[in-house]
Amino acid sequence: MDAPAPPILCLRDIALGDAASLLSRHGLTLEPVADGDPIPGSYWGEPEAGIIGTTVFARGDTPVHSMLHEACHLIVLPPERRAAVHTDATDSVAEEDATCYLQIVLADSLPGVGRARLMADMDAWGYTYRLGSTRAWFEQDADDARQWLVERGLLPA
Repeated sequence: MDAPAPPILCLRDIALGDAASLLSRHGLTLEPVADGDPIPGSYWGEPEAGIIGTTVFARGDTPVHSMLHEACHLIVLPPERRAAVHTDATDSVAEEDATCYLQIVLADSLPGVGRARLMADMDAWGYTYRLGSTRAWFEQDADDARQWLVERGLLPA
């Protein structure tokens, strides 16, 4: 019998300072939201993270993958477009793919997270890819997303 999957890793499960520091390195602010309060700028609704301008809003029950995903939406945008963002930042499929790729890469910068855990959480949450899993997409089908990021100086060549 398979062991039950661990619960989705949430912001309350990691050091908030680590997440805030990671976002700060990309010119973003992580704004904690009190438990039970509405999350400003949340596209999908609570407990999903929200974005307004250069701020990512998240509660303790916000999944880490959601906080990273919304932050990466802002990171992939040119700085002049970030200021105008409110709730929805995606302009194209290419930006969405780049966002998904970058959130996996950045997970390695968060102690206690890492890409393997993040990809498992993305699958458990319901992200879908034509190869059947986030890992398969990332390892076998995401060359275009990686190249998009490289061309914009967001990943090393």
